[in-house]
Amino acid sequence: MTTTPARVRAALLAPCDTFPRRHIGPDAAEVGEMLSVLGVASLDALVDATVPSAIRLARPLQLPEPRGEHELIDVLRGIAARNEVFRSFIGMGYYDCITPPVIQRNVLESPGWYTQYTPYQAEIAQGRLEALLNFQTMVADLTGLPLANASLLDEGTAAAEAMAMCAALGRGRKKFLAAGDCHPQTLAVVRTRAGSMGFEVVIVDPDQAEITNDAFGILLQYPTTDGRVVDYGPLAARAHAAGAQVVVAADLLALTLLRPPGEFGADIAVGSTQRFGVPLGFGGPHAAYLSTRDDHKRQIPGRLVGVSRDRDGRPAFRLALQTREQHIRRDKATSNICTAQVLLAIMASMYGVYHGPEGLRAIASRVHDLAARLAAGLKRLGLDVGRTPFFDTLRVALPKGEAARVRERAARRRMNLRDYGDGSLGVSVDEATLASDVVALLEVFGAAPDLAPIDPEDGARFAAPHARATPYMTHEVFNRHHSETEMLRYIHRLQARDLSLTTSMIPLGSCTMKLNATSEMLPVTWPEFGEMHPFAPADQTKGYALIFADLEAWLAEITGFAAVSLQPNAGSQGEYAGLLTIRAYQESRGQSGRKVCLIPVSAHGTNPASAVIAGFGVVVVACEPNGNIDVADLRRKAEEHRDDLGALMVTYPSTYGVFEESIREVCEIVHAHGGQVYMDGANMNAQVGLTRPGDIGADVCHLNLHKTFCIPHGGGGPGMGPIGVAAHLAPFLPGHPVTHLGTKTSIGTVAAAPYGSPSILTIPWVYIALMGASGLKRATQVAILNAN
Repeated sequence: MTTTPARVRAALLAPCDTFPRRHIGPDAAEVGEMLSVLGVASLDALVDATVPSAIRLARPLQLPEPRGEHELIDVLRGIAARNEVFRSFIGMGYYDCITPPVIQRNVLESPGWYTQYTPYQAEIAQGRLEALLNFQTMVADLTGLPLANASLLDEGTAAAEAMAMCAALGRGRKKFLAAGDCHPQTLAVVRTRAGSMGFEVVIVDPDQAEITNDAFGILLQYPTTDGRVVDYGPLAARAHAAGAQVVVAADLLALTLLRPPGEFGADIAVGSTQRFGVPLGFGGPHAAYLSTRDDHKRQIPGRLVGVSRDRDGRPAFRLALQTREQHIRRDKATSNICTAQVLLAIMASMYGVYHGPEGLRAIASRVHDLAARLAAGLKRLGLDVGRTPFFDTLRVALPKGEAARVRERAARRRMNLRDYGDGSLGVSVDEATLASDVVALLEVFGAAPDLAPIDPEDGARFAAPHARATPYMTHEVFNRHHSETEMLRYIHRLQARDLSLTTSMIPLGSCTMKLNATSEMLPVTWPEFGEMHPFAPADQTKGYALIFADLEAWLAEITGFAAVSLQPNAGSQGEYAGLLTIRAYQESRGQSGRKVCLIPVSAHGTNPASAVIAGFGVVVVACEPNGNIDVADLRRKAEEHRDDLGALMVTYPSTYGVFEESIREVCEIVHAHGGQVYMDGANMNAQVGLTRPGDIGADVCHLNLHKTFCIPHGGGGPGMGPIGVAAHLAPFLPGHPVTHLGTKTSIGTVAAAPYGSPSILTIPWVYIALMGASGLKRATQVAILNAN
């Protein structure tokens, strides 16, 4: 009787649903055929000929052994169960909402929508561009400003972009005012951006704000973070008299009932469209908006969709104004935003199409009515909820020591309230709130258990000057698709006009396209991940904490760095955050004058734009005809700027797709002259498992998780751009004021949510866990083979 070796027995018992063979397209025969055409004996031999031996990784990546798809999904369900989803009444710009099933199934969960690429070619993106035009029209109508872009990353980033717009219009002024009753995460993002661009942010009380002639703008929250509806008309008039621009961060749902910002003097409106059917997702991804006056169209960041006519007179959609400052004004850019949150903007626009103006107004009226009933009940209890009009949020003043007891009672009912830390609590109701929730909230605050629903006080409806008097969303598209049948047909009609990975390869642009596997996508809409508020207590978010810890450790191992931040929610934000860590490090050494950033002429356009908004001056380094960095010119520029050299930005492999033999020498030259090396991770697809930025000599690198690590492009967003840093830069990684993330030396906050867009971080977690070290390495090898 023969004994089967242990190795063979283990192989026989391994799961059949292994992932790498499903993910990597070419099979063994096809790989052999391609190798034969190249005249190379094996993938290893191809890599030997492609990747310089001096930078090759000499060992396998230290990652967990890969699991089968079914087993891993079960493991992830166990992790998800460690998230406890309480009913959230925290607010702060994040609200529970109802995603219409027809939109969830046919947009958010449809590969026909989430695998589309950025719409650089209008002829294969007509459906998506129409949906984005709907988004722009809806935002422009609701805000009362005629021009809206095709979305931004989050409300905090949109406010920072608006500040930069105001500065460009401010003719050298350096002071930006911000109301203290804005959302704290928005103020944090604005402060970080202002610090890097040399602006002074002054926090003011809008009721008493003195607007001096050195201020270029003011940011206001509407309604305020604690719920008050304020008439900003007189303040806007004073701002304009002083030559300052007015930015209003406005709640779109509230604007169906409230006077729009454009009617009381706002120059720019910003905000989030999250509550238009987009899940909370622990903070993202969500689509922000920015709208403005027509005379500011040349300053608007991001993309703008417009309408043309073809030769037969039919409408044709295009990117009408894609200034892409990082390509046009590389060394003078005011924004490095090069994409958007397209998939989420499409969801929000479809929500507007499905409900129409009357449906949105009905939802808003119901939300306000529930808040009014809650306020009336709290007043009967003798509690102070203020006298100012409100939309959906109340700030409840409580007797000394009572706030903690109320929060304890709320926790027992699985409810989260906002704690202001001064003895008052915040309560925000939303579309998902039920009448029974209002009764339960009143009980939590001390009402008798048998308290019946309370009618709101007389005058709960808005009156002048707060009430909206103008129509909105009158276009036909918002007034005809209100049955599910019509909506389903509309969604599929638009999808059929686009090219996605469901029909074809997309060999376009610099972004590497990967399979967005179903196993990776499933968890995104699980309620344990999708229904979590970003500021829920830490003891309710232990599942997310495990995902973050794993992903940070795995990405650190893959890149060879000491620490990783998951906060940047786009590649552009990763570049920005990485450069800020370099600036902070140089300043900590007493080298604050090191503000020159060397950038090869072949670099991605976002590189110089990111350097400028991070506070660097750009010096261009020449390249050889084959695209390689001209090392002699680099050496000359480094020597010339030895006293003020802060950083080098380099893409590796290069933009031309080549592993430059001189990369270690390049890094050594920069380090010898006092600089740090920033590596653009756009081409990390060719490095994983073969070499690591940290081993090559880079100090920081951002990773496009929507390229190398399988987050879908979503038609131009969402994305994630976390950064890996060497040990000496780790103390400066981004922090967050609400959750107290980060250290005292943190660069500040670069995204509104502490972990950027957390709900899509489950995608790279599943990808890495399914592939393991061997699968990731083979994917890289086959990518290089395919390219050759």
